[in-house]
Order: sequence, then structure tokens, then C-alpha cells
Amino acid sequence: MSPRTKPPAVVAELGRPETPEETAARKAQNSANHRNRQTVNNLVYSLLATLALVVVIVLAVPRGNPTADAPAVDYAKIAQEAQGSEPDRLLVPKLPAGWKANNAELRTRTADKVDYWYIGLLTPKGEYIGVTQGFEANESWVAEQVNRTMIKGTRSISGVTWDVYDNRTSSSDNGNVAYGLSTEAGRSSIIVFGTADDAEFDTVADALAGQITQLGGK
Repeated sequence: MSPRTKPPAVVAELGRPETPEETAARKAQNSANHRNRQTVNNLVYSLLATLALVVVIVLAVPRGNPTADAPAVDYAKIAQEAQGSEPDRLLVPKLPAGWKANNAELRTRTADKVDYWYIGLLTPKGEYIGVTQGFEANESWVAEQVNRTMIKGTRSISGVTWDVYDNRTSSSDNGNVAYGLSTEAGRSSIIVFGTADDAEFDTVADALAGQITQLGGK
């Protein structure tokens, strides 16, 4: 007795057995759905792995202020090594205890063709003051250093007259130039700028006054 062939199953949605074409289409759709689920799963796994990596990196980064914790830069030594390479002596402010430099360099071959000496200072109150001495600079260069802020007046500090740039009440973003001072001496344009208060700016300006006077400043 020969075995009987099993009749095709009746599909509830159709109310009848599937045709071979419908069976092939169903299997193809099931395969596509499976691949789509796998793609979504892989994407989720990748996102979770990326998130985990970010968490590990964040936890591995040391806390605290890295700028404040970095070793102080000996700007006096750097200036001494560079002296004689520019038309004026590089300014070296002698500041009280509590002040610290985090950067100092003579920048040459600049895009605007103005060499300048730069010192980045951290104040005792944790603010920033930059000292920039441009050699044979023009007015446009000075304007760039103060983010093209308009002069608000003048101040005399330890015998040196400074132009004042004050953005402390401005609603626009002026970067580190919340306040600035500039003066001319010899063939130098000197700009002192940053986020500190008047007293700390006065400390830096006073520390520079004698050297600026020697260069011919007023």
C-alpha cells in the first residue's frame, strides 16, 4: 500500500491551501523580516557598545582643572632665550606669588606677518590674563587682538597710559577679551586682555610699566 501524499495545509487568512507562488513569497518575506530584525539588533548592540566605550573614557579622565594643575611655564627663561631676535626686548612681568603662566612663546611666521611674544597667565583668583607684545604691528593687528572691540576710554597705571576695552556688560561672545588694555612703546604694541577684575589687571600693568617706559612708552 503506497503512502498517501499529505495535502497542503489550509492557510487561515486565505481559507485555502497556499499556491507554490504564495509559499515562495511568504518565505521570502519571512527571510526579509528576519534580516531586518537582525539589522536593528546589530544597530542596537553597536549603540550600546559605543555608549559603554564613552562611559569608560569619561570615567578614565582625571577630574579637576587640568590647566590649573599643569606645571607652571618659566616665561622668563623662554624670553631670555629669545631676546635679541626682535626689534624690542621681550616684556617679562615680575608678578607676586600666586600667579602662574601656562603658556609662553614667541610666535613668528604668522599669517598676518606680525611676530609677537605671548604669555598666558592664571591669576590667584583663577582667572585668565594674556600679555601680547606685537612687533611693528599695525592698527588692524591690534584690533584683532581685542576682537575688534571699540576703545572705551583710557587709564593711567604706574605712569603708563592704556587704551581700555571693556566687554564685561556686553551680551555678545567676546571670548577671552572680557576686558583689555593696550599701549604703544618703541616698536611694540602691547595688549593685556582677559577675564580678571580691575585689581588683577592693575597688577600685570604695574609689573610691565617699568619695561614699557624703557621702550619709550608714555
